[in-house]
Amino acid sequence: MLSASDIKLKKNKGEKVSMITAYDFAFAQIAEAAGVDQILVGDSLANTMLGYKSTREVGMNEMLIFVGAVCRGAANTHVVADMPFGSDANPQLALDNARRFLDVGASSVKLEGVPEGVIENLLAHDVPVCGHLGLLPQTAANFKQKGQSEEEAAKIMADARYIDSLGCFEFVLEHIPEALGTQITQAVDAVTIGIGGGRFTDGQVLVMHDALGMHNRKIPPFATKFADMYSVGVEGIRKYIESIK
Repeated sequence: MLSASDIKLKKNKGEKVSMITAYDFAFAQIAEAAGVDQILVGDSLANTMLGYKSTREVGMNEMLIFVGAVCRGAANTHVVADMPFGSDANPQLALDNARRFLDVGASSVKLEGVPEGVIENLLAHDVPVCGHLGLLPQTAANFKQKGQSEEEAAKIMADARYIDSLGCFEFVLEHIPEALGTQITQAVDAVTIGIGGGRFTDGQVLVMHDALGMHNRKIPPFATKFADMYSVGVEGIRKYIESIK
């Protein structure tokens, strides 16, 4: 299993880092068998697994169930647990919840933005932290690309430098201009994981349901579908129904 230090070492060697989401035992096994570097148990499971309209609707109780399942399915892979909305509202609450994730097998936790004192407290208690900058789905008023204005780009860069200086081993850069993603990647020691952050980040992450075509809805413009499991699954069940008839 790759540790936080191992992942940073890949950047130093010029190697790309692969991350994909998974939410249950079976697909965690598939991701590990494929050799992915990291599995993110994202709060996106609110949409993909539970049918909620917003990631804000999922809480710690649900996240712990899914994180535990993924860790059992991919015991030899670095699993990143996403801190759900409100779970990092203050430094002590964040630490308590992060420890709950580590207790069920997670290797690190991910949180959005720069909540005051939270990252500092987690790192001070030896909790590896993956940051998340750019578009922040938990609090975003809209899902337009962030960092297009000079002021917004400067703020994202400043936040990146800051959490890098604290000791985050990596952070996700979501839906920002490629040039900004490149500049941040070159400016920090942490590993940058892009999801709509351009081609030149240190690695990439995709939602498994988008990557494998596991639903029939439109995927984000920065995502790529590498398979069409939805159609295969529908056809398979149709054949099953016909076999009964």
